Amino acid sequence: MAVLAPELLEKLACPACEHRPPLRLQGDYLLCDACQRAYPIRDGIPVLLVEEAVPAETIPTAQESQS
Repeated sequence: MAVLAPELLEKLACPACEHRPPLRLQGDYLLCDACQRAYPIRDGIPVLLVEEAVPAETIPTAQESQS
């Protein structure tokens, strides 16, 4: 599971959405609740490229990744 500083997380926003909604951390992804995209975090670095995003429903939930 990725760890991001709260100060960084509060500054990040979805690059695909016009109104730039905040992202939330889930496992190794940053999720946009507005467009349901999940952006990967690789080696501790958020990859906020629309072409790298995956549908949020395809990533494991916190409970699934613990089992």
